[in-house]
Amino acid sequence: MKLVRYGRNGHERPGMIDAQGRLRSLAAQVQDIDASVFGPAGQRWLRRLDPSSLPLVPGRPRLGVPFVGISKFIAIGLNYRDHAEEAGMPVPTSPIVFTKWTSCISGPYDAVLRPPGASKLDWEVELGVVIGRTARFVREADALKYVAGYCLVNDVSERAYQLEQGSQWNLGKGCDTFGPIGPWLVTRDDIDDPQNVDLWLDVNGERMQQGNTRNMVFGVAFLVAYLSRFMTLLPGDVIATGTPPGVGMGRKPPRYLQPGDEVTLGSPQLGVQRQRIRNAPQRPA
Repeated sequence: MKLVRYGRNGHERPGMIDAQGRLRSLAAQVQDIDASVFGPAGQRWLRRLDPSSLPLVPGRPRLGVPFVGISKFIAIGLNYRDHAEEAGMPVPTSPIVFTKWTSCISGPYDAVLRPPGASKLDWEVELGVVIGRTARFVREADALKYVAGYCLVNDVSERAYQLEQGSQWNLGKGCDTFGPIGPWLVTRDDIDDPQNVDLWLDVNGERMQQGNTRNMVFGVAFLVAYLSRFMTLLPGDVIATGTPPGVGMGRKPPRYLQPGDEVTLGSPQLGVQRQRIRNAPQRPA
C-alpha cells in the first residue's frame, strides 16, 4: 500500500494511491495517517478495503508528509562505503548516528529554504525507515517486524554548519525544510527487500546520485536492532539510512545548491520528490 496525506500545509487529509497511481481519499475511514493506521492492526484493516470503493481525489493537490506522529528523526552518516570514500572519511566500523530536528520536516514538493549565511547547501537521497510499533532491545532477526514501511528522504545538509562549526553534525542537518519526506509511506509488505531499493537524485536535470541500498555498510534490520539498544523507537519514528555517492561536497570542485536550483529525487519503489531552492526570508529585528 502507498499511504499519503494531501492538501494545504497543516490541513492535510488522509489518502491512498491505488494500483493505477490515482489518489483516493481515506477521509471517510480514518482521521489521519497515524500509528493507528500504519501500525500492524491498522494495516490489516486497510488491506481489507477495496481501493476502487474509495472516492477519487480530483485535480493535483499538494502532497504533504505522508504520516504523522514523528517523535524522532534519526539519521545514519557515511553508511555507503563509496560515499565515505568521496567524503575523504574512513568507512565506519559502527553506525554514525545523528539527529535531524523534527521542525525540519517538510513535504516532498515544498521549497527548501537556504538559511541566512549558508554557503554550502547539499543534497542526499536516502531510504527512510518508518517504525510501526514500539521497539526496545529487539534482535536483528526480528527487527523488520517493527517496521511499518519505507519512504524517500532528502537529508538536506548545510556543510559549512555541519563540518566547520565544531564536531556537531546536527547544526547543519536540522534547519527548517531540511527534511523532506514522502511522497508516500510504502508499507513493508510492498518492499520485498529493503536492501534492494534503487535511489537517484538530479539537480537541474543532471544526474548526481545513483545507488542501491544493497551497498549500505549497515543494513536496515541491523540499524533498527542497533538503535533499539540505545533508545526506545516509537511508532512514527523515522530512520534516514544514509546516502549513496554523488553529493555536492564530493564533486571536484564541490558544487552546492543555489536559489533557483531544482532538486528531483526518487526511487521506483518509493516515488519522486521535487524541491526548488529559495532563500529563507529574514525576519525583521
